[in-house]
Amino acid sequence: MHAPQNPKSTDDAPESDESNGVAGRYNFVVLIVYQVVLRIGWIFKTESVIMPAVLDSLGGPGWLRGCLPMLNRFGQSITPLLIARQVKIAPRKKWVQFLSSAVMGLVFAALAAIWHFGGARRADESQAVVLAAVFLLLYAIFFMANGANQLSLNTLLGKLIVPTSRGRMMLLANVLGSIFAVSAAAVFLPRWLAPGLADFRWVFGTSALFFALAAVSTILLREPGDNYEQPRSPVREKIRDAYNTLAADANFRRLALVAVLFDSSVMLFPHYQALARSDRVQLDMTNIMQWVVAQNIGTALFSLLGGPLADRMGNRMVLRVLVLAICCAPALAIGLSRAESLSPHWFLLVFVLVGMTPVVIRTLQHYTLEVAPPSEHPRYLSSLSLCLVLPILFSPLVGKLIDRVGFDPVFLGIAALVLVGWLTTFRLDEPRHAHVVLDGGEDDTLDELE
Repeated sequence: MHAPQNPKSTDDAPESDESNGVAGRYNFVVLIVYQVVLRIGWIFKTESVIMPAVLDSLGGPGWLRGCLPMLNRFGQSITPLLIARQVKIAPRKKWVQFLSSAVMGLVFAALAAIWHFGGARRADESQAVVLAAVFLLLYAIFFMANGANQLSLNTLLGKLIVPTSRGRMMLLANVLGSIFAVSAAAVFLPRWLAPGLADFRWVFGTSALFFALAAVSTILLREPGDNYEQPRSPVREKIRDAYNTLAADANFRRLALVAVLFDSSVMLFPHYQALARSDRVQLDMTNIMQWVVAQNIGTALFSLLGGPLADRMGNRMVLRVLVLAICCAPALAIGLSRAESLSPHWFLLVFVLVGMTPVVIRTLQHYTLEVAPPSEHPRYLSSLSLCLVLPILFSPLVGKLIDRVGFDPVFLGIAALVLVGWLTTFRLDEPRHAHVVLDGGEDDTLDELE
């Protein structure tokens, strides 16, 4: 597929020889190790469970919980847009990966220090407000670093891993990562999170440790140097460039719509645990470990489905299956909260479904890598990330609506949006064996990126 090219960009090139042979297998293993170690750190800061519980422990209202997914997506979406050029022209992307992972670790080291020395466990109301503000600021910095991290990681995947191996990598990284992460959570979280005692300093410190270890592992990658060029441009031109990417590529526009509608489900992340701990379900802090484990098991299970399916039938088919499944999570949460005949512990099934979210996002990124020219991977990925931020801008409003009208109408309304996104997946092209018709009517066969 043709895409608008920067006049100073080098010609598109096939994927590096490093994606094949001994070097390709070596990098395959290193990237799996990186993602497994990162997953262990990530489980101790799960957005749908632990981070909202931190704010709740400080007395935060619903709209404040709603800021979490907004800061999450804002950092992950705006940062790639701002640094896409730097990642593209960087001879070796692994150093962007190293620095971003290190910053992620430093943020959680700072949070651990604040909770240890700042007396968060003994904070009065005024101190709690300050701590909540500091927490949200550091949370925003973390996700800005994570935005750079995801852009560099996906660019490395496009550069070093052939398309037909990416599904297997997703499978192995998510399954192994979930096994090790769930084991770590099962051992340590019950000691640190109990009714009346939430010792978040150890939770934060553990995340910091594993993010730092993940950063170190990136140094081991064998990455050949690139020689791409692109002139500097102001922020408004970067936004215009993302718009031009969407305007020139009809199929990518449809993918962006799928991404936006799917990502509206993320606005509910901090509110699942709030519903579970409400008077309707009456669960408490002791269940947090179970929810975290259930979510990571969900990630592993859906990776077992999505990875092989992506390699065999393409990422489009994976999107069709998983986006339909994830729209069931809000409806299931409401149904279980109303089912008095069922044990409230069945609510952990909701978190199993929530666990497929990173699999869907990774599949969106893998699909993007297949439809974009190799030299334009950073630009396409940053454009996709920018689209993902749009629904999350309304996240505080969702929190306020839940406080005002209750969980049911908000949850079911978002489930309907995700369902529309699923229907849109049937209009996506399959890049592995299809001809794509561009807006100007030109019929262009997509090159395999092998």
